[in-house]
Amino acid sequence: MEKLKERWGLTSNRQLVVILLVFAITGSTAAKLAAPVTTFLGITPQHDWYVYWPARILFLFPIYQVLLIIIGWIFGQFEFFWAFEKKMLSRLGLGKFFKD
Repeated sequence: MEKLKERWGLTSNRQLVVILLVFAITGSTAAKLAAPVTTFLGITPQHDWYVYWPARILFLFPIYQVLLIIIGWIFGQFEFFWAFEKKMLSRLGLGKFFKD
């Protein structure tokens, strides 16, 4: 836990637990929401796996990004997750949208 706290610049164990809880809630919620989105678009598990799963993952990624900020804000960790998002999206080549 100390290594994570140091790496993320956290000051307390409570903050670390809250952040890990936000990651868990966000992942579960995004996975649940991706199914109705793909179904709404007509992509169901009855499609071949090479159609269904890539489509679901493509929808899962932006849902996760948005939920991470929202749920992080609800738990009082907006600054951490906003910085985390900017860093992650910059690594994906989208850093030009987040000039400081």
